[in-house]
Amino acid sequence: MSKIQVNGNEQILETDSVSVLELIKLNKVLNADMVSVQLNGEFVDREVYSSTVLKDNDEIDFLYFMGGGAN
Repeated sequence: MSKIQVNGNEQILETDSVSVLELIKLNKVLNADMVSVQLNGEFVDREVYSSTVLKDNDEIDFLYFMGGGAN
């Protein structure tokens, strides 16, 4: 069992081998193909989401970048 922080909220994982990709699915992240992930303050490349395994006390942030326009 692992305890992590997801977007500032504590979350308990029932197993010690959850990948970033699995966490995205577990948290039912909307528009998962458009989310960026920070792990302990560092961006994770989308290509390694499935092979990046989370550890106890990791901090994960799901981020969406929104663009704006000028008037």
